[in-house]
Amino acid sequence: MRNEYDNEHFFEEYAKMPRSRGGLAAAGEWHQLKPLFPPLEEKNVLDLGCGYGWHCSFAAEQGAARVLGLDLSEKMIGEAQRRNSAVGIEYRVCGIEEYDYPVQTWDCVVSNLALHYIEDIGAVFEKVHRTLKPGGVFLFNIEHPVFTAGVGQDWIYDGEGAPLYWPVDDYFLPGERKTHFLGCDVTKQHHTLTQILNGLLERGFVLTAVEEAMPPRKMLDIPGMKDELRRPMMLLVRAEKK
Repeated sequence: MRNEYDNEHFFEEYAKMPRSRGGLAAAGEWHQLKPLFPPLEEKNVLDLGCGYGWHCSFAAEQGAARVLGLDLSEKMIGEAQRRNSAVGIEYRVCGIEEYDYPVQTWDCVVSNLALHYIEDIGAVFEKVHRTLKPGGVFLFNIEHPVFTAGVGQDWIYDGEGAPLYWPVDDYFLPGERKTHFLGCDVTKQHHTLTQILNGLLERGFVLTAVEEAMPPRKMLDIPGMKDELRRPMMLLVRAEKK
């Protein structure tokens, strides 16, 4: 997994994003993601790609007994420790693919906008299934396959700069995608919807929720937000280990 988040320019631009400044309340998908969390009181929670630690803080507020946030970026972990430290939360610089995933350790594994950087997503699904306790929940938000298959992950614009449509190409060819985000060249991994959902089922998960993120009505006045109703950007999935 490549790590653009320790690039100084990228990190500075990321810090200017509304979700970076305002936390979960400023994230357009939070109104859909929050209800998918299981009860966390006295539970052990693992956050894969924790970023600033917003979801770790949420878990602690819900009464989780232990929370571990992992991120490959030293800058992100430093910011998480600064912004979202609390009793019971541990932050660790560690890639999603490098973590050891101890057997039947966690009650809930959450990952928000990180798995689209992982090439072998099936291997991560298998490791998460192993590390969850029976009845445990895997809850993640990943960039939607329609978004990752977008050409350059951007709109086609008219002469006035207004977005005309969202081009999709090579949908059934999973793998590396190059895009330009926050002034930097960023490498992501495209996975089809079949790969994501069947990948979970094949490893023993039971799907309990699949939602495509839509911005809440109260955010539609934010510039550009209405265009988020024209194509899905994020896919929210809740799976359980029976």
